[in-house]
Amino acid sequence: MTVPSGQEHGPGRASASDPAADLVLTLPPQVPRTGRGALARGFARALLRLGGWRMVGAFPDVPKAVLIGAPHSSNWDGIWGFAVKVALGIDVRIFAKHQLFWWPLGPLLRRMGVIAVNREAARGLAEDIARRFAEQDQLWIGIAPEGTRRRVERWKPGFWKIAKAAGVPIVPAYFHYPERIIGVGEPFVPGDDMEADIARIRAWYAPWRGRNRGV
Repeated sequence: MTVPSGQEHGPGRASASDPAADLVLTLPPQVPRTGRGALARGFARALLRLGGWRMVGAFPDVPKAVLIGAPHSSNWDGIWGFAVKVALGIDVRIFAKHQLFWWPLGPLLRRMGVIAVNREAARGLAEDIARRFAEQDQLWIGIAPEGTRRRVERWKPGFWKIAKAAGVPIVPAYFHYPERIIGVGEPFVPGDDMEADIARIRAWYAPWRGRNRGV
């Protein structure tokens, strides 16, 4: 399992006032993209600039990945996360509880790449998503491993199971509200010990603070 290097001076430690910092990151060639135009991307970038946000780190140049985001402690995370998604033009398919898919919100969410999940009947989800990975040349899936805005003692292991079953890396992204930073770390390659892997990934998130808490 690859662990991102330089955590003590890693992504997100620079001051948000750095005039040389870019607002959003550059997407490598193999990362899937949406068909949204310059107008939508420009609006999303203006929203991020108005909110004082910027991105740090780098996306790996891989066509398939499981992207995880934490700490997830506020509904604002979804707003800023979608703004980044549109601003980048990155095609990341997001999971959301099926109760959100009422009309007219449901069609809009599906158009934005959101996949409805029934948490009460999620058995076999990892295998189903692994099949989707096998059938497509490019696919990034986005998951909040905490599964709730409250702090939890154990992360939901679905993200690890999906990545392991599909043979794809886990790309960690984080919110750091004190400096208004959204960062992307180096990819993790799942090993054979799920509990140890998740513990190491969660430990990597320790420096970052969400709107209401850390991990």
